[in-house]
Amino acid sequence: MPDIDLPALSRRTLLRGSTLAAGAALLATRSAAADPVPPFAHGVASGDPLPDRVVVWTRITPSPDAAPGSGAGAPVPVRWEVATDPGFSAVARSGSVTASPDTDHTVKVDVTGLTPATTYHYRFTAADGSRSATGRTATAPDVDAEVADLRFGVVSCSNWEAGYFAAYRHLAARDDLDAIVHLGDYIYEYGRGEYGARSGSVRLHDPAHEIVSLADYRIRHAQYKTDPDLQALHARFPFIVTWDDHETANDAWQGGAENHTTATEGDWATRYANGRRAYLEWMPIRVTRPDQPLYRRFRFGRLAELSMLDLRSHRDEQVPVTSTSVDSPERSITGRAQLDWLTSGLTTSPTRWRLVGNPVMIAPILLPPLDVRTTRALTQTAGLPSAGVPLNADQWDGYAADRRRLFDALTGNGVTNTVFLTGDIHSSWAAELPVDAAAVPASPSVGTEFVVPSVTSKNIDDMVGVPPRTASPAVEAALQATNHHLKYVELDSHGFGVFEVTGARARMDWWFLTDPTDPGAGAGIAASVAVDDGTQRLVVSPSSP
Repeated sequence: MPDIDLPALSRRTLLRGSTLAAGAALLATRSAAADPVPPFAHGVASGDPLPDRVVVWTRITPSPDAAPGSGAGAPVPVRWEVATDPGFSAVARSGSVTASPDTDHTVKVDVTGLTPATTYHYRFTAADGSRSATGRTATAPDVDAEVADLRFGVVSCSNWEAGYFAAYRHLAARDDLDAIVHLGDYIYEYGRGEYGARSGSVRLHDPAHEIVSLADYRIRHAQYKTDPDLQALHARFPFIVTWDDHETANDAWQGGAENHTTATEGDWATRYANGRRAYLEWMPIRVTRPDQPLYRRFRFGRLAELSMLDLRSHRDEQVPVTSTSVDSPERSITGRAQLDWLTSGLTTSPTRWRLVGNPVMIAPILLPPLDVRTTRALTQTAGLPSAGVPLNADQWDGYAADRRRLFDALTGNGVTNTVFLTGDIHSSWAAELPVDAAAVPASPSVGTEFVVPSVTSKNIDDMVGVPPRTASPAVEAALQATNHHLKYVELDSHGFGVFEVTGARARMDWWFLTDPTDPGAGAGIAASVAVDDGTQRLVVSPSSP
């Protein structure tokens, strides 16, 4: 592969080894004469919980030559069991499936006929009697159940080369979560050494080059699933996932990506299909076919409904932040079908809270926000976006008409308690969603947004190469001084969120790691921000920094 140019002012520049890496490489290459590969070396996982069903997943290595991405190895039967007890004395459902090279020997079963709001245990058995680890999962409550509370671990942006997955370890140690919401960038596509930590790559990617082919994507997914902290978290809780750009390539859109060169990497449609196919094979997601949308919805009794978005597959190409095309009603970040699905779901949901799994930030960040009515002549003359120049046009800010359509639907239907859970930008934010960002605080709010930091991927201090909390506080203050709907901003720390919903309020707690390059990193709660039922206004905990 050719060297990849990393422009100094690209988004990945602004916001962007080890024993485990060696182990993953061995898994892909060692022969029958070497220490044999365990049949279930990639762990177990579950996901997409509904009241009567849940997806369970594993990957079997039936022979030494059947490494991920190899296309080798014979089809083999795999037995699965789901029980109400960890000893499997009370098996609720069981069966057998065939794992074949066609799906990279991954196994994914949508287990039906289960009881709502019930904890289950699951495992897989090979033909020779070898067993996988035992996983624990749970079904969602009945759609009409009165649910008192709901709690999610919320994560995004887990770059293998930038550190260890201590955030996953801390979440796996908890016993109070209903599910893990992963908002994208579960893997990264870069080649070795192209995008590591502050001082370089902590551990190295496999394969060594930037991933493009189906085999490449399969090998990369397999490597990530050798991480013990990720395996522990998957085995502990069901995941509800969506993807962002790095599961295919940086700043992806429906016709290409910033990190894709047709002349050397082939046509985008083929690369996108490769990334999507590997993602569907290796993730515990109910979607299996290429014609099925990734966006989907989950109901948790009468308390909350969660809509997971796909903001890469259907969007138009990004434009410069100064372009008037930011305002174009012809451009979309969701695609019309997904936006209709989202607005219909949010405006008709019978639940108290409407949650949105949102890969990129929806709150406006404008430099500065402008009153469209009084500044129209100026912006038209200067050829600038009407509401102000956005900080990042890869976010909803670059697709202002779609955001306006959504906000108008929420306002027009009197919808309250809409909360967006967001990843992507490797930093922590809490924002109200104003109808008019230039008129805050007088402007009404249509909802709120909580943005979680990266698990490992570079933050501002990492990119600038300064100690944490030295340069960023001034930037944070400036952003909040011009965008008054931003109630919490922290640009330096890595970690995860814990999001809790009750009938009375929704709250995000931000947990920050001591050092993402330390596999034993500690974590502590850094901030809490809440929104009370029906208010659309955020309350920042007095203990927050």
